[in-house]
Amino acid sequence: MAIHDHILIKIRDRRDSLTPVERRVADCVLAHLEEIPHLSIKRLAKLSQTSDASVLRFCKTMGYAGYRSFIVSISASLGSMEEEHRDSYTDIQPGDDLDVVIANISRNNCRSIEDTLSVLSREEVTRAVGLLRGSSRIVFFGIGASGLVCRDAEMKFSRINKMCHAYTDGHSQLTAATLLAKGDVAIFVSNSGATTEVLDSLDIAKKQGAHLIAITKYNRSELADRSDVVLSISTPEVTIRSGAMGSRIAMLTVIDILFAGVASAEYQHVKKYLTKTHDILAGKQRK
Repeated sequence: MAIHDHILIKIRDRRDSLTPVERRVADCVLAHLEEIPHLSIKRLAKLSQTSDASVLRFCKTMGYAGYRSFIVSISASLGSMEEEHRDSYTDIQPGDDLDVVIANISRNNCRSIEDTLSVLSREEVTRAVGLLRGSSRIVFFGIGASGLVCRDAEMKFSRINKMCHAYTDGHSQLTAATLLAKGDVAIFVSNSGATTEVLDSLDIAKKQGAHLIAITKYNRSELADRSDVVLSISTPEVTIRSGAMGSRIAMLTVIDILFAGVASAEYQHVKKYLTKTHDILAGKQRK
């Protein structure tokens, strides 16, 4: 799949946070994909039983200046649909052969990364890297599978001598948020963007004057709305069978991007730390 500004992924991920009228337009677009590039705004409004203004508002909600740029993006997306359908997400099925499980999980993880790259804002990544470079301290907040992502981030940023820590339970998060100060960076990891413990910690961190970065799914959410910088991920619907596998891989990829962005920009300063930590972990300094 080509990595580009993929409108179909955006519609899929943001559908639930649209207004009822915008959702009617979204559902109409998804149901009539092949026809959409040939429809005027009036025809789409009639087909979706809305109005010209509603269709335009939907286009702007999805990040387009007008109807024309929206149609161009739809046309571009249609060109890659056959390949995407072949590589579509597949949930865990009872009794799957192990070879099928290996192929499906690998493909799902690849798609999670590709879809995330299509909604991840380069401008927001740049802002996040800038905040991390100028930070006095970095603190990661996440519960459950998101907490594992935070632990991974703590390990990575510690390697370049950044003062950082991951907090993965509600009580310690509240305490850590209370002790934040101006110049600190707080990174909140939550696929849903609605985890109560994370949102409570964010409110406290905001009052303390810390910079707030969210890693969350591409959708309107309380976490996204309240944060200074939003790094979006895109994954398939989470089910009882598959759990948080796709979102975890997507979030880990975003953490890797942030770490590499900071380490690359400060390479002359941090290379000595990277060398030291590599050598000690490789056992080269053992007597």
